[in-house]
Amino acid sequence: MTPVHPANPIPNIITGLRLFAGVIMFLILAGAAPQGVPILSEYLSPDDQFRFGRTAFVIFVVAASSDWIDGFLARRWNATTRWGAILDPIADKVLVTGAILGVLAWGALPQIAIPCGLILFREFAVSALRETVAGKVKLPVTLLAKWKTVLQMVALGALQVALLWDGFGLPLEWQPRFQIFAYILIWAAAIVTLWTGWQYFSKAQQKMSTV
Repeated sequence: MTPVHPANPIPNIITGLRLFAGVIMFLILAGAAPQGVPILSEYLSPDDQFRFGRTAFVIFVVAASSDWIDGFLARRWNATTRWGAILDPIADKVLVTGAILGVLAWGALPQIAIPCGLILFREFAVSALRETVAGKVKLPVTLLAKWKTVLQMVALGALQVALLWDGFGLPLEWQPRFQIFAYILIWAAAIVTLWTGWQYFSKAQQKMSTV
């Protein structure tokens, strides 16, 4: 009888770390905001706030990059598991939601409230849809939905740079153009996010009508 070897746990460990990093990143970014934590904000100088903000940004970049790494390793080592398939989108949503709420906590970029809100509404709606139709129909992740996540990560990273511009010591004359670039990215991410959400709901409706 051929022994069954358990799947390599490293991809799932990376995914779990990404989920944990999303929570930590949010706590640091939101906590460092000028009005983030009433008691803490009184003791943080602007330099301290930017220092915490930069730390949160580094955590975000590393965590976002791991989204590709764990998937690549799982496929390369043939270590895909049901638990990993469940945990991966949760980790992505926690990271995206944490970054959005962390950026909004600073309150310095009101122009992004609508696209960020639309992204959150879609993510929660699709999660509720998947839970509702679980066991009845399958809604596999589409290629566009995967690129949607990449676009969200890039846009949110750009927003953090725009928000923490002074803390990175970047030339001030470049800031207005970079902010416009970040706004365009987050709106593009919101549009693609809504489109993929509509695709999921449309596909679920079609499959449910044939059940």
